[in-house]
Amino acid sequence: MREIFQSQLQEVQARLVEIASDSARVIEKASKAFTTSDATLADEAIAIADATGNKALALDELVIKILAKQSPVARDLRVLVSALRISASLERMGALAGHIAAIARYRFPGSAVPASLAGTFAEMGQLDVKLAKQVVELLKNTDADFAREIQAQDARVDELHRHVFDVVLGDDWKENAMFTVDVTLASRYHERFADHVVDISSKVSYLTTGEWAETE
Repeated sequence: MREIFQSQLQEVQARLVEIASDSARVIEKASKAFTTSDATLADEAIAIADATGNKALALDELVIKILAKQSPVARDLRVLVSALRISASLERMGALAGHIAAIARYRFPGSAVPASLAGTFAEMGQLDVKLAKQVVELLKNTDADFAREIQAQDARVDELHRHVFDVVLGDDWKENAMFTVDVTLASRYHERFADHVVDISSKVSYLTTGEWAETE
């Protein structure tokens, strides 16, 4: 019975890694689509985001089934409850990245970002992609030290987010209302994406590496 339970925990871990990988793909395509006005990439990102939501729902159903049938306690219970919360964060990451792609898609063939903020959004996107890929590795091999490293890396995203608002609210901002809405929303989506990464890393740091099977 214990072997079956351990196998189920490994499946939960594998599914979390898969969803995290999908979220990383979405933000990579979405952020590039946003800065380059690439409708094809935007469509791809939106499609993956939708599929990611379905995968997260299926994982939640699996975890609930395990909780009902196995009645875990102590650390095992903490792992499964954390998996539910991590799944929710991953689903939101995919959705937020999908929103960024949607803005790019709606503005095609025009640009969703003015030249004055192009560099800011390019850097913000690169940082989110890096964080998303690090979460994939963290969920493969849970490591508290690595989790804490990730938690410290979203500060720059926060700085860029504040910079966008400073620019938009500044006296030199002469762009139209469309640009104002687009960059304000996109900046918030990027910032919230990074926040969810930090949230996941905080949950992983709460668990010991022995809770999930180590993966090469």
